[in-house]
This record gives sequence, structure tokens and C-alpha cells, in this order.
Amino acid sequence: MLKEKLRLNHKILRERLSLTEISEKSLEISNLLLDLPIWHFSYFHIFLTIPDQREVDTSFVLSILQGRDKNVIIPKMSKNNDLDHYLLTDSTIIRPNKWNVPEPEDGIEVLPTKIEVVFIPLLAFDKNGNRVGYGKGYYDKFLKECKADVIKIGLSMFEAVDQIQDINDHDIPLNYCITPTRSYRF
Repeated sequence: MLKEKLRLNHKILRERLSLTEISEKSLEISNLLLDLPIWHFSYFHIFLTIPDQREVDTSFVLSILQGRDKNVIIPKMSKNNDLDHYLLTDSTIIRPNKWNVPEPEDGIEVLPTKIEVVFIPLLAFDKNGNRVGYGKGYYDKFLKECKADVIKIGLSMFEAVDQIQDINDHDIPLNYCITPTRSYRF
């Protein structure tokens, strides 16, 4: 299936989920994350949930990371479809930007090369680890700035599709994707 069709289909699927279902599925995803071989790393990058998009609620994952004393890095959108990355601290002020994306106002900036694990928002993914995001390329650009061995983990409410047909050279595949019912390893 083509990316644009997957975007449309999965946005509709998300809209059909109740807030209770989103919360339950998000909790199941966070519990499955505990089985991944990633907990020896120190620097974890995580997106903050956009409520309007009915995304996986990452507050559960955030609680796990903070409970394990991990360094948590959160993104801030900048010009030219780039992301800046900030250490989440007790004094970090988070506000929604003009697209209602929660992000830090400022703080301690962290270079992408320092990050060891990245949790990636997505709309859909396939059985080969390819993903469909919102189409602006923020994460593809960001992941190219990371070390080659950075662990890339997608979080999805839904299972893999067979194949995304229009994969490009700039698309970076996942190492894992976690759904409410299973963990995919690529």
C-alpha cells in the first residue's frame, strides 16, 4: 500500500478509538517495552503525545524511563523540518506549539550523537520495519544525525501492514515496533 493511503486509513482507525482504548493500548505497549534489550542504555529520546492526533500516550513510557533514572531527551520543532533535542528535567517547561505539539520552551540541548534509543511516532509500519509518519520528514532527518547504531523503536496502536510500496532512499527503517499485542523485531 502507498504511504498516503496508509496515512488516511490509519488516521481514521485512530479516530475510532475511544480515549479509554488509547490509554489501555498505550499501557500494553509500555509493558511490552520492558522485554526489549535496551535498558542498559542511558540516553532515550521520546516524543511527547499530541492529544489531537490520538497518538500512543507516551506518559507510561516516560514513567518507566524516569523510574529507571534514564536521561530523557524530548524534541522541539525548528525551522526547515528539523528537530532540536532537550534534556527533560524537573524545571523543563513544556508548552504546545502552533500545531499543538507539546515541546520544551528551552533547556539543556543534547546532540543527536549522544542519543542511544529513539522512540518514534508513526501512523503505520510494515513487516520490514518501514514506517509511515506524518510526511514532513522530521524523524528521517533527525535519525540521519544520530549514530549508525542508534536503536529505533516505533510505537503503534495497530499491527504491521504487509508492505509499504513507496519507500524512498531517505526513509530509515525501525529496529523494533511495539503494538499492544506484540513486539516486532527487524
